Formats: sequence, C-alpha cells, structure tokens
Amino acid sequence: MAVIALFVTCVADQLFPDTASATVRLLEAAGDTVVFPEAQTCCGQPGLAAGEPEAAARLAHHFLDVFEASDAVVAPSGSCAAMVHHWYARLVPERDDAAREVAARTFELTQYLVDVRGAPDLGAHLDTTVSVHDACHGLRNLGVKTASRTLLEAAGATIVEMGEPETCCGFGGVFAAAYPEVSTRLADAKLADAGRTAAQWLASTDLACLMHLEGRRRRSGAGPQPVHVADLLVSGLTQ
Repeated sequence: MAVIALFVTCVADQLFPDTASATVRLLEAAGDTVVFPEAQTCCGQPGLAAGEPEAAARLAHHFLDVFEASDAVVAPSGSCAAMVHHWYARLVPERDDAAREVAARTFELTQYLVDVRGAPDLGAHLDTTVSVHDACHGLRNLGVKTASRTLLEAAGATIVEMGEPETCCGFGGVFAAAYPEVSTRLADAKLADAGRTAAQWLASTDLACLMHLEGRRRRSGAGPQPVHVADLLVSGLTQ
C-alpha cells in the first residue's frame, strides 16, 4: 500500500472539487492511502504560458518544497503533471536534482493507476458508451494515451473512437483568451467529431479541456456530455 500525495490542481480546487474527491476515491479503491499537503498552490503553468517565467519559477520552488518528501504525487490533470516533468528543471536549475527526482514521482491519475500501480480494475461498473479526448499535454508531454481507455473498458464501458481523438480541444490555457475565435472553432470541431460517434459521454483526463468543451456545448447543444474519467469511474463504484 502506497501513500500518495494528491496535487489537486487549481481548476479542480476552484471549480471541480467533486473531481478531486473522485480522484481520492479511485486511489483508495486501488488500495492506496492519500494525503493532501495543505500548503500546495499552483504548478506555475499559467504564468509560464503568459510569458512570466520568474513567477512560474517561484511556484516551482514552492511545489518542490511541498512535495519533495512525497513517495508519489498524483494529479487529475496531465497538463499540470507535464509542467512538473518538462519545465521544473529548466525553471529552477539550481535545484535540478530535486526537480528531476520529484518529476519522476509525479503522475497523471490514469497513468499512475494503470502504468504504475497496475490496477486497471477498480471495481467500477459502467454500462455506457464513451468517446475519449486525448488532452494535448498528457498525450504529447507524458505519453498518456491508453490508460483512460483501459480503466473505462475494465469497468465495462464501450469506447467509441472519434475520427480525431488527438486533435486539440482549443483551450490551451491563456491561448483561449488570446485567440478566442480559433479556440472556439477547435472546440466546436471536437464536439462535432464526438457527436458523430453517438457516444453518451465525452471523457478526458484534463479538467481545463472539459471545462472549455462544456462551455461550448451549453451554447451549441452539440456533442456528448463532457466528463472527467475519474468522475465517470466513481459513478460506477458501488461503495
């Protein structure tokens, strides 16, 4: 039994606390104990994307201070985990060893459950159809592709693939604010692609992507209901 430090992420903390709770339930269903370091804050990605590396570096230092002693760090977001993996050693080179060691122990939730923990069957039961959106940072920075599908299929869900599951949803953090027309078109294209599958759910592992898609879905009425993989799996747990 492992002790896991939950990195809740800003979006989950401020907007989707139920997904944070679902993350804990899944980790506990896998047999792990979860702790929540209360001093945690942002990973620094918004600052970096906005062209403020100094601000991002301050947050990276704080993240390392908070999580350096953790055996493993798990986040319900490939985007935030990718920030730790691919930027911390460059942002805080004076703490290169610590940055690399913490990165090696930091995982996106589905990646941890399937690839690290080896626990694809968590006891959830789902009789539904799901199309999966491969969020950019989890896919391209962490190489997370099959883990969410493995968990959903182990729970009994039927995966119905989109024509372009790996195409960006259009959010991209500050990109959506800087280029709203492009961002909106990408979201609408993703929802249309998912709609052609006739799946009941559009699942992903990144809450920011799902927030963006849900916002466009409320306006257009197109596509399946967006949902985080953790929330969907927890809905199928009996206890």
